Amino acid sequence: MTKHLRAPRRRALGAVATIAAGALVLAACGGSDDAADSGGGSGDGLSGEITFQTWNLKNDKFTPYFEGLIADYEDANPGTSIRWVDQPAEGYQDKLSADAAAGSLPDVVDMGPEAAYTLAQAGVLLDVAEADPGAEDLYLDKAWESMTFEGLGGGTYGYPWYLNTGPSFFNTAIFAECGLDTEALPETYDELFDAAEALAEACPDKSMLARMPAIENFGEYGVPLMDDDATEFTYDDATGVEFVERFRDLYQSQGLTEEALNNLQTAEVEEFKAGNLAYLPGSSYTLGDLRDTAPDIYENLGIGPRISNAAPNMYIESLVVNATTSNPDLANDFAQFVTNAENQMAFAKAANVFPSSAGSLDDPWFTEEDGEQETQVRVESANQVREAVVWWPPAFSSSTDANTLREQIAQAILGDKSVEDALQSSVEYSNERLAASR
Repeated sequence: MTKHLRAPRRRALGAVATIAAGALVLAACGGSDDAADSGGGSGDGLSGEITFQTWNLKNDKFTPYFEGLIADYEDANPGTSIRWVDQPAEGYQDKLSADAAAGSLPDVVDMGPEAAYTLAQAGVLLDVAEADPGAEDLYLDKAWESMTFEGLGGGTYGYPWYLNTGPSFFNTAIFAECGLDTEALPETYDELFDAAEALAEACPDKSMLARMPAIENFGEYGVPLMDDDATEFTYDDATGVEFVERFRDLYQSQGLTEEALNNLQTAEVEEFKAGNLAYLPGSSYTLGDLRDTAPDIYENLGIGPRISNAAPNMYIESLVVNATTSNPDLANDFAQFVTNAENQMAFAKAANVFPSSAGSLDDPWFTEEDGEQETQVRVESANQVREAVVWWPPAFSSSTDANTLREQIAQAILGDKSVEDALQSSVEYSNERLAASR
């Protein structure tokens, strides 16, 4: 079995540190007997009932964790009742918007920064920095900043929960067959594009890349995504143009298929598992999935840091508090309890994710090797989390803005318009939508 894992390079942040996010749908099982000293669960005089909503987590694997967590909290706070509900993954953000409009949003809700930005903009979410001034010190700075929306006056609209980033996975059998160096796996975008061009020339039936760049990839490349006030998008600058031109040039040299212009992540994963793709951006739980579902690919797996010219991307989930809750003290205390250091560690260990609680990444679980591949991936991914940025701007819509960007890039790659015009059209659309929403 050939596996290569190298620590990520230390890189200066070459772009505006905009706050961004992508969605995570994986959670954990685990628990805590007494986490009061780590934040939350220690409020005096708390009573009453609140509703706590998660995202696609109520199943045989994860239900015991949440039931135990809630029981611990209720035992520590007699007179409180936490009603747990769960919503399926499909259409979750639309469901949140509909509930908010109807006045039926639960008291404490699991969501990412993009959904939180939309609801905070509508005045539906509590500014937890204002309501709970001591909370900021309990979380990693970058995690707290990702829920602090400069475009909405600088309020913080959620308690950070769990984080994820991940290594890059390479099919070293394709590298060897096509004359690429299996001992020098790409770590930067320049290295990745160079390898993709060499692969296209040597093995036209294989590809290095299988889909178009998303907004977080622009940030990783070093493109300034928004201005300092987070009031305008700016990813159509010269660096953004250069980034898309690399994809256009690769398409013209037969290194990208036409299907790649419309592919989403699921198609990319399928192509990698089928042995047609040499590179797959992954996460901390991709290794186990490949071992279980694509053993032939797993046997020839090369592993390296996430491809980035700047800081690597990080994804975050948070717990927000409904601004109209009838029991804000209980809602705030329970959200902080779920996200305190002890509970986040239990969650992270079971779910292959990373805690946002301050100091937790110093635990030996994230720093000490034991010779196992899973541990190597976890330790190196934790190293990436320490320097990672949540690149997806919360004001950038995963439906309208993301679709427009993908469509414009596809037109540029096909030669229907220039890269400059394509990115300018996408930025203009996003800025017009952002201005109209204020």
